[in-house]
Amino acid sequence: VCNFMSHEKCLKNVKIPCSCIAPSLVRVPVAHCFGPPGHYKRKFCTVCRKSLESPALRCEVCELHVHTDCILFACSDCRQCHQDGHQDHDTYHHHWREGNLSSSARCEVCKKTCGSSSGMRCEWCGILAHAACYIIVTPECTFGRLRNMILPPSCVQLFSRNFSKLHCFRISENLQTEADEDDDVDGLTQGSAKDVQISTDSSKQILKIFDGNDAVKRNQFRLISVPRIAKNEEVVEAALRAYYINDDQQEYELQTFTQQALLSDDVINRNDAAEDSNLGSVFRESIPEAWIIRAKPKDEEVIRIYPAWLKVGMAYISLRINKDSTTQTVIKEVLPLLGRQTESLQNFKLVEVLMGSKQVQRMVLDNQELILNRLKDIRKTSIRQMNQTRFYIVENNKSIVRVNLFVGGLPPQLSPEEYTNILKDELTIKTNVVSVSHVYQAQGAVVLEISCFSEAERIYMLVKDTTVNDKPLNAVVIPDVMASKIPQNCCPLLVFVNPKSGGLKGRDLLYHFRKLLNPHQVFELTNGGPLPGFHTFSKVPSFRVLVCGGDGTVGWVLGALEEIRHKLVCSEPSVAILPLGTGNDLGRVLRWGAGYSGEDPYSILVSVDEADDVLMDRWTILLDAEEPAEGAENGIAEPEPPKIVQMNNYCGLGIDAELSLDFHHAREEEPGKFNSRFHNKGVYVKVGLQKISHTRNLHKDIKLQVDQHEVELPSIEGLIFINIPSWGSGADLWGSESDNRFEKPRIDDGLLEVVGVTGVVHMGQVQGGFRSGIRIAQGSYFRVTLLKPIPVQVDGEPWIQAPGQIIISAAGPKVHMLKKSKQKQKK
Repeated sequence: VCNFMSHEKCLKNVKIPCSCIAPSLVRVPVAHCFGPPGHYKRKFCTVCRKSLESPALRCEVCELHVHTDCILFACSDCRQCHQDGHQDHDTYHHHWREGNLSSSARCEVCKKTCGSSSGMRCEWCGILAHAACYIIVTPECTFGRLRNMILPPSCVQLFSRNFSKLHCFRISENLQTEADEDDDVDGLTQGSAKDVQISTDSSKQILKIFDGNDAVKRNQFRLISVPRIAKNEEVVEAALRAYYINDDQQEYELQTFTQQALLSDDVINRNDAAEDSNLGSVFRESIPEAWIIRAKPKDEEVIRIYPAWLKVGMAYISLRINKDSTTQTVIKEVLPLLGRQTESLQNFKLVEVLMGSKQVQRMVLDNQELILNRLKDIRKTSIRQMNQTRFYIVENNKSIVRVNLFVGGLPPQLSPEEYTNILKDELTIKTNVVSVSHVYQAQGAVVLEISCFSEAERIYMLVKDTTVNDKPLNAVVIPDVMASKIPQNCCPLLVFVNPKSGGLKGRDLLYHFRKLLNPHQVFELTNGGPLPGFHTFSKVPSFRVLVCGGDGTVGWVLGALEEIRHKLVCSEPSVAILPLGTGNDLGRVLRWGAGYSGEDPYSILVSVDEADDVLMDRWTILLDAEEPAEGAENGIAEPEPPKIVQMNNYCGLGIDAELSLDFHHAREEEPGKFNSRFHNKGVYVKVGLQKISHTRNLHKDIKLQVDQHEVELPSIEGLIFINIPSWGSGADLWGSESDNRFEKPRIDDGLLEVVGVTGVVHMGQVQGGFRSGIRIAQGSYFRVTLLKPIPVQVDGEPWIQAPGQIIISAAGPKVHMLKKSKQKQKK
């Protein structure tokens, strides 16, 4: 059925179910979360087990790889990352996934290499084993080496019925080529063609096979190749195999594909009669090219009823039904078999579950529904769908629906009532099922609690197309973290990734971190910023943060943390950095390196777990322009309002900021070119060379006061305030020689160092390590007076500042950062 190949001697070790029966072995179906098609070298398709040469799909949450053509047959057995209102198990079993291991993989049990297409890997703890050995491993999963950093799935609740998995895990859809059903059509037709049309043998013929009315409507067919003179049974068998169905072929028949075939059931019988008289159950050359597989009608059948969330020791109950069996009679027969005969039928319902690979759909069956007719309808729609349909018996307890939706992009500093009114006007929210549970006034964001699935889905979709004061709104589905259930020694890691930072490596990291941790603890910063992540973790008693991005991204997250700190139970989480930007000075100082160059994400997480806690100063810069901004309307000019900026690394005035500004403009004009650190630095050098001949007299245009004392400035082109001993991609601007006038700089001493540079050449010499800057002052409170407009940059963000005052002073409490520990981790 599925092309799986094995040596005869290895056959006894094959324990993996075939694609046709894999769905029946899933305990709780969980849909996959497929990203856009991509090229995955040396990987095998989980369904047809052939290698993935053409663009294929992979699940963003577990290690499932599948051809676009095979996606309809993928089994919905993704990792269960949260509770969906039903399940309540605190022990977790290994989640085994077959194949696609690296060549160096070693088996946990026999310690021999198992890097083959059929080795096994647990999707939670990552242990590896041969298909024959994994049975010996104890079934309970302890989440492995990263268990203290993983947010346990039993502590996360998310009512996700109508939301796709992409929405639940906040995976941005802009990278999503609309992988909707229509794409599947092309995938299905072309994909099957590639397998079949290789045989140009004239004794064979190619037939199109549809598996039901649904496939006909969508024009989704599979191609099969059969001999020109073939028995009816052979063709039926080939057709079933094309759809991964291993039922008895006697139960199926083929019907010629004509339009009226869909309209009348009698056509089947008429067709059969006609064919039999002419063909004698042998296909000849005059055969139509397209056929539909149909199930022969049955008077009785055996179905499986799964008790799922009732705490019962059996996987399912087989029940024989006839044409009089209704939902109610089925429940009545099943309850005694589950030992629940004393309970009232009204307390239970029968739920039909369709285990689609992209979405698991549930439907409660009506009490009087005739089950045999229901099965007949499903088979008529799609034979394959019947393979993925199950019946569950569920207790009728009214579960309280609660969907949390984070809505950002609203005007800041309004009252809860004003926010409610805006949402009523713009989104026509129904206040009987929607309430505002949290308000973040400074950031212009609210969290809505919604007690109705369809209303939650409507608001979520509507927010995307809504703007308030010309600013687009954004919505993020937020899970509910049940802090009381988090184990004592667990300190989950909250991960922020900026996919736009240096070299666009963020996309890959997002995938790896979702796979290694619980996807609910990984947040993409382009999707609502850091606030949804901090809100999700607001009740967690102890957590750490990992920021993947450049220095600007780190500043953004630290700024958001400062603003929301008073609302967090863990108000001072420690922050680690995975540097993705161009400069990455803070990353260098904290030993995280000059930039990410493809290290193993797993070892990065281990380093974060072993990192040391250090304190770091942060600074507030108040920019108060006294002269009006240029280009004011009607000639009536108003000065710019004072601006407050937070600083972590350094603040530059003059030539340093001017280069930064030119680089910034170049990147905005052609963002596509700035996807490698090497190119970015080349542009910096080019911009610098253009400025070499310029001379400016910055010291005449500014005045400096340090701790209330005037400071005489030497002849300089740039003035830089540094908080950390790294500037401009790792250069030491202060220098290492000792100096009686100043203390040795540290990142937590409450002091800033002030240094001057004489021009581009001087800056180049500092970068090359030949010179250091001109030491000017050290202090904790600074006032700079600008006499004319001057370029300014703070942590790599540049702009032109109008004349006026700049005041730099210490900001709030010091922040806890994580510094990579020196000792090599033990193997």
